[in-house]
Amino acid sequence: MANKKEERTLQEMLKTLDEQIRQLESEDISLEESFLVYEQGMKLIKECNEKIDRVEKKVLFPCSQ
Repeated sequence: MANKKEERTLQEMLKTLDEQIRQLESEDISLEESFLVYEQGMKLIKECNEKIDRVEKKVLFPCSQ
């Protein structure tokens, strides 16, 4: 599973987040479903932040890699 996380691009993750936002904005989603989508979205945001941090460190400190 960790490999699959690494394979996703930031663009793919942001697209997924966009889809989750649309789901949450929908009037057809139940409260239980919205909690699940929200939780998944928060995990994905954390994953995006970690990926951005790794890239930022590579750019700022290229010799330490």
